[in-house]
Amino acid sequence: MKSATKIVFIILFVTACGQNQEKLWEELNAKRGLLYQQGQYAEAVRVAEDALQAARKAFGPDHATVATALYNLAILYYHQGQDTDAEPLYKQALTIREQVLGPDHLDVAAVLNGLASLYSVQSRYVEAEPLYKRALTIRENALGPDHPEVATTLSNLAGIYGAQSRYADAELLCQRALAIKEKVLGPAHPDVATLLNNLALLYNAQGKSAEVEPLLKRALAIGENALGPDHPDVATALYNLAILYKDQGRYAEAEPLFKRALAIWEKTLGIAHPQVAMVLENMAALYRQTGKEGEARLLENRVRTIRATIP
Repeated sequence: MKSATKIVFIILFVTACGQNQEKLWEELNAKRGLLYQQGQYAEAVRVAEDALQAARKAFGPDHATVATALYNLAILYYHQGQDTDAEPLYKQALTIREQVLGPDHLDVAAVLNGLASLYSVQSRYVEAEPLYKRALTIRENALGPDHPEVATTLSNLAGIYGAQSRYADAELLCQRALAIKEKVLGPAHPDVATLLNNLALLYNAQGKSAEVEPLLKRALAIGENALGPDHPDVATALYNLAILYKDQGRYAEAEPLFKRALAIWEKTLGIAHPQVAMVLENMAALYRQTGKEGEARLLENRVRTIRATIP
């Protein structure tokens, strides 16, 4: 009788531990989501790492919830420029979701899109394109051709076409994505701002400079209103507008935009992030073009220091 009592006690104890870990996972995942929406990526990474451990303890290594935790952490590593950390997590999440949910599930499409985005920023376009196309097929079949998630994949596919100078293909996809997002989400949604920014970059690459500035200004206004003035996406709009002004020789207008983008990225991404180095490099070039050699050298030294730490 004593041993039976002991066995029951152990089973109940283990079950209670599992429930505690499941509750912890839910709490940590909710906190991660809030930090991500606020653009606090560095803090969100720490929370997401803890959430992944809690998910593994609560559900086991091959559960769909673990795939979600892997995917969430991979996205944050991606935003932090930690590509080598992000890639294996995306691949693990993809394997689990394909096995548990099937190859045509929408959650599989989400991971395909994320992994393709990682390859895209690494200029691995040959690897990225089939992943985007597969994600697009899954989403169109499951959601219809005019769903916002379809638009997201269209926009991402347009991005790799633009990077390969396939501007006509890229512009068509980007315009289709913008039309979907504006219709479904409204003209003041942050996703609309992202697409306006992307379309502006495509126009700029084709020398359509007159069409670029109004798109970037609209993207900036939407971002500030929808996300707040200190969000990383707002910094992206500021940076792109500053680049345009710098290239046009409008240095007095470009400098404060660079400075504001820098302050936002340093706060949200950290002082050693690749995007911080990118804006510092362009600010240094601006200073050299305006005869501020001392300021330029200081920023160039910071760029070298940051890039020496990047794997």
